[in-house]
Formats: sequence, C-alpha cells, structure tokens
Amino acid sequence: MHIGMIGGIGPASTVAYYQRLSAAVRDAGGALDLTIVNADVNELLRNNEAGDKNAQAIAYAKLIDRLTAAGAECAVITSLGGHFCFDETVSLSSLPMISAVTPLDAYFAAQGFKAVGLMGTKVVMNTRLYGQLAQTKALVPTDTLDLVGEIYIEIALSSECSDTQRAFFIEEGRKLIDQGAEAIVLAGTDLNLAFDGRDVGYNVIDALDVHVTLLTDLAVGRAHLNEHKAGLS
Repeated sequence: MHIGMIGGIGPASTVAYYQRLSAAVRDAGGALDLTIVNADVNELLRNNEAGDKNAQAIAYAKLIDRLTAAGAECAVITSLGGHFCFDETVSLSSLPMISAVTPLDAYFAAQGFKAVGLMGTKVVMNTRLYGQLAQTKALVPTDTLDLVGEIYIEIALSSECSDTQRAFFIEEGRKLIDQGAEAIVLAGTDLNLAFDGRDVGYNVIDALDVHVTLLTDLAVGRAHLNEHKAGLS
C-alpha cells in the first residue's frame, strides 16, 4: 500500500517515522511505498493554540490532495498534537486517514496497563488523548503541565533535546509513576529525542511505535483499509 505522510510537525518526528517504518517494512519482507509532504509547524502551533480546528483541517486537506495526486492510498499525520483536528480533517480528506490515537487504548489494555502517564502537548494532556482512552486511566502532570507542554514544543521546533530538558522529562515521568501510572506514554512524537530508547527505570511506551506497527501491517498487506480495524477512519 502506498502510504501518504504529512511530515514536518516537527521534523525530528518525521525522521523517526521514516526510519522506523522503513526498518519495520524491510524486516517484514516488504518494500515501502511512501510519499511525504511537509506541513508548516508554525501554522499548526498557531491553530492548535487558538483551537482553530477548521483552519488546520483545511491546511491538511490541501496537503492530502497532493498526496492523492502522487498516488497515495491513505494519509497519516506524524504528530499526536497535530491530531487535534482529526475529525474535521477526515471530513475534508480525499484519502482515508490512519489515526495514531485510535489504536492506543486497545494497545494499553492488551499490555495489561490500567493506568498510564501522558506527556506531550498541553491539548493532548488536558484532553487525555482527545478522550479516546476508555479502558485505561490517564494521568498527567499536575503543577507542571503547562511547563511540560512548553518544553515539549521547544524540542519539537528545534529537533534537539538538551541534557537539562532530557532530565526534566525523565523526572516528570517518574513523578507520574509515583502517582500510580504503570507506564509513561510518549504522547508527543518528538519525545523520542528525550528518551531515545534509554533505560529510565520505568516502563515507557512510544506512541509512535504503535502507529508504525499499524502502518507496517497496511504497507505489507497484513491489514487492509476495508477491514474495520482500530485506527482506520
């Protein structure tokens, strides 16, 4: 399947998607058919902060039309924060949309987690992943929620994570574990810059990997758009 990817939001997460999806498809014995278009991260941030879902959906729809013209058969947004207008985008999209949020609830439940801690954008944390967690309790930072969101945006824009920023996120995750989370969910795709596969002393789930697994299944024909599987919209 030819996958269309909306990248650039931010650049580091786009690179991570490309690297992991390429490796997973290769390991599955397939050949990746992929087209990437670049979204304006500053436009996304403005619309996200303003809560202007329609404006961002229109911006996405124009990019998806380019993916359609390139022969893509589905479209993917490479940012959980960028999913704040997912439903609005689906209604305008010329391609089926593959959500990065929808598969997460079932994944957490399958892993046996009853409570997870979330870190990402303010909207992702405040809405507990857009209210899509039905089987798992979501914990978020309390006194530091705004700061977590602000520092996350800093690393997303710069595509870099300093040692100080890394230590901050690891400690915030530890606080959520102390509050009862059984795992910390990197609910911001650029947080891989902070954790980067490190052993931090607690369970870490990179939401990007859950999405990549679904995309790999589609890419190699283990899943199909006409099947009613979690994550297909």
